[in-house]
Formats: sequence, structure tokens, C-alpha cells
Amino acid sequence: MRMSFSTRYLVAPLLGAVLFVSCSKSEYRPEVPTAAPAAQQVAAAGFPEGFETGTKTAYTTGSVALGSGSWTLNDALIGNTTADRKTGAQSVRVRNLGVVGMNFNTTTGASTVSVSHAAYGTDGASTWELWKSADSGASYAKVGSTVTTSSTALATATFTVNQSGNLRFQLRKVSGGTNRINFDNVAIEQNGTTPPPTGTGKKFLFDASHAETAGNADWVLDVDAGVVPRYPTPAASGITSSTPETYWTAAISAWGVALVKLGHSVEQLPNGTALTYGNASNPQDLANYSVFVVDEPNTLFTASEKTAIVNFVKNGGGLFMISDHDISDRNNDGYDSPDIWNDLMANNSVQANPFGFKVNLDNIVENSTNVRTGTNPIMNGTQGQVTQLAFYNGATMTLNPTQNSTVQGLVWRSTATQGNSLAMAASCTYGTGRVVIIGDSSPADDGTGSPGNTVYDGWGENLSHPRFHLNASLWLAKLQ
Repeated sequence: MRMSFSTRYLVAPLLGAVLFVSCSKSEYRPEVPTAAPAAQQVAAAGFPEGFETGTKTAYTTGSVALGSGSWTLNDALIGNTTADRKTGAQSVRVRNLGVVGMNFNTTTGASTVSVSHAAYGTDGASTWELWKSADSGASYAKVGSTVTTSSTALATATFTVNQSGNLRFQLRKVSGGTNRINFDNVAIEQNGTTPPPTGTGKKFLFDASHAETAGNADWVLDVDAGVVPRYPTPAASGITSSTPETYWTAAISAWGVALVKLGHSVEQLPNGTALTYGNASNPQDLANYSVFVVDEPNTLFTASEKTAIVNFVKNGGGLFMISDHDISDRNNDGYDSPDIWNDLMANNSVQANPFGFKVNLDNIVENSTNVRTGTNPIMNGTQGQVTQLAFYNGATMTLNPTQNSTVQGLVWRSTATQGNSLAMAASCTYGTGRVVIIGDSSPADDGTGSPGNTVYDGWGENLSHPRFHLNASLWLAKLQ
């Protein structure tokens, strides 16, 4: 990966990437409770609404044009101070018995509505409710339970709606008083109302909670004003077959846009969001997704997170794991991605070394055509044939079939024998899930990033790079 601080960034374009994919789960049915509806969810047009485009500085009632449409804010304004809790530059701030409501309908119904909320500044607790209208605002009915907001850290409340047709929603502060609430990231999702043509759309979750944006890195789908939101913006519903990868701004946005074009949905796990498996109260629990993608983590997974990841794979989940070279610690905490991946595999509570490989502490730069041939669905899948991988400072893997008999190399160093040593990418199954690992983040890098970050277009430099990542993504989701 060419974006880091090391001398490798003085070489040619950054291409290497490490991809760790766990056992596939495309037809996965979790064996633990999940909070998500069984059907595939698709974001309503214009959503999520992050309140980033409008301006309203007074509490007096008024309408404001936002990205999703016109909203009326009563005893509410759009706040952008340091005391306003938000994931971007702005959020709504509501006081007294304020109401924040849509002046337009979403025309294809809703399965769920989720809202980020937090106490403003140092204010105390408040309560609020979600209300819906199916008659263009003539009458409203309460949805779900009353929510209490007491923390100054944003949390997400998810309401089950499961109603078709024209709908609009209001957020109503019902506790009164001077305590204020911030609302952000209002997301409306629909159960299969706009399915992909094949009807096989899967949900991909990209991790952003382990310092993937530390230093000169941007290993996420989208960054807005320095913050990684759950839903990349603009909304994925606006992506068409001709949409460029610059629709989102981060170093692996091309990957996310490509998945959406194939009919799938993508989300990010923001910093500070819990990484769990089997927690029905967490709307971003791993059980709600088909594939979990982690591109070059820079902080260790906690004990509970390691248990969650391994069990996710064991019970049918797909894990896409990307490493980088030795001594690539971007946040200077003493751990780089090879350390972190090896710790996950060696020190978890489920099974030691479940995937049958280890990331080597090396650093290579080369374009290798020493690839596995034949009918392998990752190397020769629906997205095309993979004929090479280019690493710009990446790590190799050592495979151990004794630990996992399914582990196999996919690409090796140019001079290596196609065996258990010096693999640049590998795959395995574990339980009913699938895993893929690649040793460099450069091949996934699309050359776009946050202001001030220097990134390189490894994705567009080599046709094999998008083919590898997309084939691997679909294999992990059990679609090939």
C-alpha cells in the first residue's frame, strides 16, 4: 500500500492489498437473534438525510431545503457548533416540544426508519418519538416506543414500520423543557421495494472503527468533513450504471460504487460504533450483513470483537481482510495490520488459528503473474479473470493446511512455488463461512481521498485489481 509513511511511497503507483475473506454466507441465516428484517433492505431515494445542505439558524418555525427534500423545523434549527452532536458538519437541534418533519412523501414505503440522536452540549435527558403519515400529512400515528436521549454521544434508534405506499415522517420532542436534542442521519429503508434485477442483493459492511483513516490513509468508502458516516453520501440510491467512483470520496469508494452497481448495498461501521455478533439491539450487528470488509486496521480488536468476527464467519459470514506490510503502524500505537490480523487469529476465544494462515512480517514490491488458474471463482469469476496482482509494499502469507484443510493460495510471489509459502492472496472456508486475505491495500486504492491525503489509483491501474476484489466479494457473499 503506497499511502503510508514509509519509503515505499517513493516508488511507482500503489497497488498492493491484502484481502482476508471468511467463509461465505450468501444464503446465510444467522443462528442467533438479529435486529434486521429478513428481506434485503434498500435505502429510500434521497436518504439517509444528514442535514448537511440546508441553513436555518433560528428556532422559529420555517421550512428548509435539504438533500432529501423540504422539511419544516418547528422550535428547531440546523446546528453546526462544537456542542452540536453530529457525524458531519451539521445536525438538527430541537428544544421544548419541537417537531422536525418531512414536507414530502417517500413513495415506496418503509421497512425501517433509523435516527441518530444525542443530548446537545451538556443538556440533560429528553424524550422523543417518531410519527408517520400515510395521507400526505393530514393525520399522523406514532411509530414504536418513546425514546429517551441522555448520552452526549450519538446513538441510533431504529423503528420498524413495514408499510408500503406514500409515507412521510416527523421527529417530535415530547418531554418539553429546555433540554435540547440533536438529530442526525435519518435513514429510511425499504424491504425489497427496489430490488436489484437479479433479486440477490447482499449487504456489505466496511469497517471504519479501527483507525482505517489514521495518518495518510483513507481505507473507507466515504469521508464527510473528516467523519466517516454509516451511510456514504450522497445516497447510494442515486448511483446508476454511469456513476463515477468520485460519487463518494475515500480511497476505496470505487469498490463500494461497483458493488452498488451490481445490485448490493454498502454501509460503514463508524468509529465508536459497537462491533458485535448476535446483539439484536445493535442495528449494525454483523448478523445483519453478508460480508464484513476490513481494510488495513490500525488498532487491535478487543476480546469481544475477536469473538464476534470469528463466530460471524463460523456461522456463515464472509470476511474480507486486507493487510499491509511490516512496520506500517499509521497511528503509532505499536501495532500494524499484520500484528492485528495475526492477533485476531491466534488469540480469540473461539478457536486458535481457525483460518490456516499467518501474515508474514515482510515488505514486498512486485507485480506477480504467478496466479492460481482453472475454475476458481475468485480468480476466474463473473467479473473476469485475474491474471496478476501488483504490491507496492505489502506482506505475504504462510499457509498451514494442518490448521485448516481448505486454505489455498490464490497469488504467489513471482519466484515462489505455488504452495504454502509466500502467498500474496489466499482464501479458506471456516464453519459455514468464507475468508479471503490479500497482503496489500494498494490494489483497492482508487486514488481519491480526503483533502491532504496522498493516494494512488491502484484500482484503475490494473484490470485484475477490481476483478479480484469484486469476484472475492461475490464469493464471500455466496453468489459465486
